[in-house]
Amino acid sequence: MKYTFLKYSFLSIAAAGLLTGCGGSSLNIASPPIENIDQRPLKVQELSEIQAKNWKDLDLLNDTVPGMSVDRAYSELLTTTTANGAKVIRKGQPVIVAIIDSGVDIEHEDLDDVIWTNEDEIPGNGIDDDNNGYIDDIHGWNFLGDIVDENLEYERIVRDKGKLPANVVAKAQKEYDEKVAEASQNKMRYEQILQQVNQIDAVLTKFAGTADYTEADIERAAKSEDEQVQQAASALNFFMSQGLEDAAQAREELTKLITDATNLMNGDKLKTNYRRDILGDDPYVWDTGVYGNNEYSGPDPEKADAFHGTHVAGIVAAERDNDLGVNGVANNARIMVLRAVSQADEYDKDVARAIRYAADNGAKVINTSFGKYHSPNPEWVWDAIKYAASKDVLIVNAAGNESLDTDFTQVYPQDQLGSNANISDNFLTVGALGPVYGPNMIAGFSNYGKSSVDVFAPGVAVYSTAPLNTYRNAGGTSMASPAVAGVAAVLRSQFPNLSAAQTKQIIMDSGLTTNIDVVLGDDSTKRFMDITSSGKMVNLYNALILASKM
Repeated sequence: MKYTFLKYSFLSIAAAGLLTGCGGSSLNIASPPIENIDQRPLKVQELSEIQAKNWKDLDLLNDTVPGMSVDRAYSELLTTTTANGAKVIRKGQPVIVAIIDSGVDIEHEDLDDVIWTNEDEIPGNGIDDDNNGYIDDIHGWNFLGDIVDENLEYERIVRDKGKLPANVVAKAQKEYDEKVAEASQNKMRYEQILQQVNQIDAVLTKFAGTADYTEADIERAAKSEDEQVQQAASALNFFMSQGLEDAAQAREELTKLITDATNLMNGDKLKTNYRRDILGDDPYVWDTGVYGNNEYSGPDPEKADAFHGTHVAGIVAAERDNDLGVNGVANNARIMVLRAVSQADEYDKDVARAIRYAADNGAKVINTSFGKYHSPNPEWVWDAIKYAASKDVLIVNAAGNESLDTDFTQVYPQDQLGSNANISDNFLTVGALGPVYGPNMIAGFSNYGKSSVDVFAPGVAVYSTAPLNTYRNAGGTSMASPAVAGVAAVLRSQFPNLSAAQTKQIIMDSGLTTNIDVVLGDDSTKRFMDITSSGKMVNLYNALILASKM
């Protein structure tokens, strides 16, 4: 499941009443690592526009921002001088990074030169030239075919309960019943907010003399002597601060949420079966042959459904220093596109097959920015993780966005539960940081866990690629995970003899730590050291130094 928060924002509004070149292992680094951050005075000031767009790359000591020291690593450690005195960045060896996600806009101006190409396949000839089972898989595979909408896993389990184990069904049925009860309450709240939005819109339309009032009109309304007009402007400004463009978009989003709640209450979700009707595949049977196609951004010609995967891909590997929108973390990565995540929960079968495809076709890093809390066939995914380990592939995984301690709540495809041993040594789980160092640096939405979350990395308001040559901010552990996947790609590019397990350990051991107490999503506090197994914030600069010593 890709992580979105707009419905939670609306519920929060209701609750608060706010509407009133070189390569290989020859790299030799003598620089000292960054350390002792708690002993250094850190000034905190508002980020400039440039800093805000690139904060994941900044350095905590030099910039007072808890980024990953990416820029510093390139300028101080990965820059070399040629015989004629020119400064160039060490390229290392190409590393394939598989993005298992919603699809990627492979034609994006900042990604088109970093997309992996299967050289053993002849494009468009309708033949499986490389005999891997997939016909014309030039840049990866789309395991969803034309599916965009989907049901959440607990809905699918309740719908298909006759095919599944009783314990799996009981857990899903409990959540389904709870969600139906919540939907009834939420529907009333959304309807109340929608009524207020309509009132706000009517007041501002009358004040401006037009339904197409501008930001200047809203600014004038905020200074009006009419208290009702002032309140309407203030309320609309609040909506806009939450990422909504205007009252029309707020109305559109609320209407969708009301419709979704109504459908859930009516049981409409249990009547749909996108998998059967569109893809013609049984998700509970493993051995069904190849399914899907090679439409890497999905069926929408406007590529709207590929936003999440495109954003993730840009964080990993958007072309560096090309005078376009953003720099990816890795400078020599090749993005393999594996579409397996719809608008709702992913299928175990698709995830497991995508991991195996990546491992069989040369990926050294896999990014999995998705997760769910029910899984009818978790063994398929766990077996695939072990298979990837046997192929020396590192999997970098998003911790999830429900503010949960996942030591006590199983998240799939998390590779362990509580104090249980990891199923393999190639799986790295990432929580999300915000851009302001201090007690509030943990993203309020981020999951955490002393044994289940390995590291933290930038995941709030991360600027990256979006479909059709655009760029946007997005937040979530979905963004923190590819930031770390990018670090892993740099390490495996510059030090190709590192194993997946060694790369994971270097990332965990080399990060920055702190002794401060941090605020979690439920407003409780814990020592940073106690919410992650490593107690570290990922740092590329330090990781390169540690890797050079191995």
